[in-house]
Amino acid sequence: MLEVLGRATSLNVRKVLWTWAELDLPYTHTPWGAGELSLQDPAFLALNPNALVPVIRDVDFVLWESNTICRYLAAQAGRDDLLPSAPAARANVEKWMDWQASELNNAWRYAFMGLVRQSPAFADPAQIAASASAWNRQMALLDGALAASGTYLAGPQLTLADVAVGLAVHRWFMTPIDDRPALGAVQAYYERLSERPGFRAHGRNGMP
Repeated sequence: MLEVLGRATSLNVRKVLWTWAELDLPYTHTPWGAGELSLQDPAFLALNPNALVPVIRDVDFVLWESNTICRYLAAQAGRDDLLPSAPAARANVEKWMDWQASELNNAWRYAFMGLVRQSPAFADPAQIAASASAWNRQMALLDGALAASGTYLAGPQLTLADVAVGLAVHRWFMTPIDDRPALGAVQAYYERLSERPGFRAHGRNGMP
C-alpha cells in the first residue's frame, strides 16, 4: 500500500492527499514534520535529503516533489482524465502546475508567512504589502483564464492543474489580505471545487 509522508498542514502534502482522494484508492499517511517526527531525522533524510514534505513510498520506490508525485500517482492509476496522455493536452495541465509552483508561490510566500504564520522573518509591512499586491495580480490572471474556460483550468473536467492551483486559491481566500479584489470567476471556481469531497477534506477544510 502506498504511504504518504508529511504533516497534513502542508499545502504540498494536501495536494497529494487530494489527488489520492480523487483516485479513491487506499493509502497510509505518516505525518512527518509534526510532533516528534522531525524532518531532520536520519530516517527521513534518507528518503528526502532536502528535508521537505511530501514524500511517498510505493513499495520500494521513493519519490519527492509534490507536483511530480501527483503526476506519478495519476499516471500509475491510468487516470488520463487527471493527466492526459496526448502531448498538447498534458502540456496544458502541466503549465498551470508549473505556474503554481513558480509564479504563484513566489508571489504569496512573504504575505502568507507574515500574515498567517506570523513568522518574525516575514514581518516587514512594506514587503507584506508588495507580496499581497503581487499575489492579487496573479489571481487576476487566474480569474481571466477561468472566465475564458468557464469551468476548470485545462478544460471542462478537473485535472491535476486544479489540484495544484485550487489549494492555492483556498489559501488566498483564507489569508487576511487588505484590498482583496472581487474576482467572480475565481469565486465560482472555488465553489465548484468545493463540491468535490477530496477538496473539502484536504483543501477547504479550515486550514489556510
